[in-house]
Amino acid sequence: MTSNKKDRAFPTSAGIVLGLGLGGFFDGIVLHQILQWHHMLTSAGYPATSIENLKINTVWDGFFHASTYLFIALGLVLLWRTAHRSHLWWSAKLMVGTVLMGFGLFNLVEGLIDHQLLGIHHVNETVPVAQWVYWDMGFLLWGAAMLGGGWVLYRSGRRESSRRTLSR
Repeated sequence: MTSNKKDRAFPTSAGIVLGLGLGGFFDGIVLHQILQWHHMLTSAGYPATSIENLKINTVWDGFFHASTYLFIALGLVLLWRTAHRSHLWWSAKLMVGTVLMGFGLFNLVEGLIDHQLLGIHHVNETVPVAQWVYWDMGFLLWGAAMLGGGWVLYRSGRRESSRRTLSR
């Protein structure tokens, strides 16, 4: 790979890291705060049934949001380091695809670790406990669909970018 081609390559890691951060923000803002289906530690001995438990969960939700903020900042740094170089043309599918891949990876990792392995919370704890598994599996399937769809878009975007680069 020549230096020129490498300098013009889309920063895949930037899109994936941005997607990880956006996936975390979606989870924290929509599921924790707006819908209040769960918090970080609601199934780890701190159900949202008392002010003290809500305080503990709020702090841990804050640490969670701080980590997603770091993913966004890192993704922007990675994107900026490549984008400020010589003139570039990237298919929008590259950005959308890699963000979807990162978002899907977030759901898969968070769903497997926090929901299944550690059991510190589940997607929707407002439904009967016997139904939690269905919400957790839906979250994993949603993540897998985003990862797969993102991969398809990414591959298509790479082909578009290659054709455009070759035609110059």
